[in-house]
Amino acid sequence: MFVEPVVFRLSVDCPEWIKLFSGLSPGQFGVLVRIIAQRGGPQVADGRKCRPWSLPLADRVLLVAVYLRTNLTLRQIAPLFGVSKSAAGRILSALNPLLGLEKTTPAHPPDKVLIVDGTLVPVHDAKVANSSKNYRRSSNIQVLIDADTRLTIAVAGPLPGSRNDTLAYRESGIDAAAGDAYVMATGATRAIPA
Repeated sequence: MFVEPVVFRLSVDCPEWIKLFSGLSPGQFGVLVRIIAQRGGPQVADGRKCRPWSLPLADRVLLVAVYLRTNLTLRQIAPLFGVSKSAAGRILSALNPLLGLEKTTPAHPPDKVLIVDGTLVPVHDAKVANSSKNYRRSSNIQVLIDADTRLTIAVAGPLPGSRNDTLAYRESGIDAAAGDAYVMATGATRAIPA
């Protein structure tokens, strides 16, 4: 007796998956899908004439959300959506940049308080790493956040890990994102001008 295998495929057809994997309500997720369609234009919208996507746009956005919110690899995510690993990679490459916040340079008033701190990230690339105080080849990454909302304002590019936070703050260019705001820093970052 032949028993047909049950094929499981993750999809937005089940609203409980949307909340679980994206953290958004189905209504909020629908708004996100519309924004992605507007930002991406015809190349990401359904109905391309050349090579059609194997998944509808909402499922592709959910695939990217699963990738960003979990620690799964493309090899693990692809079977959940019933696509190949390379198709999942193409979906991620096409939609991931569209999910980011729009790059703007808001003018921060002088009474706004921002917090900056540097973190050492271990890397193997000798171009952006130096031996640092954590005795590894690291890069110094500066992060600027809003003190009230705790949202990230800017993240600077990597500098060698041997740079102290004060030099890294100035050299990274993240000070331009602070505008006229008052910037607080740790004790390691001294003499940051307001």
